[in-house]
Amino acid sequence: MPKGYWIVQVSVKNAERYPEYLAAARPAFEKYGARFLARGGRYEAKEGSSRERNVIVEFDDYATAVACYESPEYQAAKTIRNAHSDADFVIVEGA
Repeated sequence: MPKGYWIVQVSVKNAERYPEYLAAARPAFEKYGARFLARGGRYEAKEGSSRERNVIVEFDDYATAVACYESPEYQAAKTIRNAHSDADFVIVEGA
């Protein structure tokens, strides 16, 4: 079964408060078995637009990736994320 992935590009507006989002999201990540493949770090934008923080999160399958995003735990964390950052967020099924 193909893996599911979150691909997220983030511009953090309030670096001092952004860790609150990470702490709030941790229960959802643990519950749904999220594995971070990329989380910030060095990057080069070769085409199109970009944001300064790029994140790739792997899940066992697409349904689990969607379930994590839609979970009450993550939705509560998302409210915090939205207050302190702007993001482009897609969920994709692996090859």
